[in-house]
Amino acid sequence: MLKSFILAGSMMVAAPVLAQDAAGTQPMAPSASPAPSTTPQGAAPAQPAAPAQPGGAATESAAATGADQVASIVNAEFASYDKDRNGTLDKTEFAAWMDALKAKAPNAADKPADPKWNDAAFAQADKDKSASLTKDELSGFLGSPATAGSQ
Repeated sequence: MLKSFILAGSMMVAAPVLAQDAAGTQPMAPSASPAPSTTPQGAAPAQPAAPAQPGGAATESAAATGADQVASIVNAEFASYDKDRNGTLDKTEFAAWMDALKAKAPNAADKPADPKWNDAAFAQADKDKSASLTKDELSGFLGSPATAGSQ
């Protein structure tokens, strides 16, 4: 559950940056007569929802999009937490990032820094047991669906 909370917090922090990047890269198509729009200036128009299909194709697409968003957030912010600039995060660097995410979340006062949680999360994210996290390991950890036992 906490992993979902942290993911949601990181998305809230990065959403404006991702929206700016997306708005800046989409070319405008010329039109003969512009139609009135109710979309606020700078916001991307809503895309129609994909129809639900047996087998969960829409769900898989949403999961892939979420994983892509997590990866882009990790790529954008990784260097600011990699204090020794070695390309990986140690336990202290990882804990600083997780504590910063928790502090930005709603009701942050209700969820103080928890070294035991940080250690357990680090151990779960460190798939190769190298005592450091790569961007891929961190993206995989934050982008994976929360499990019932996670807190």
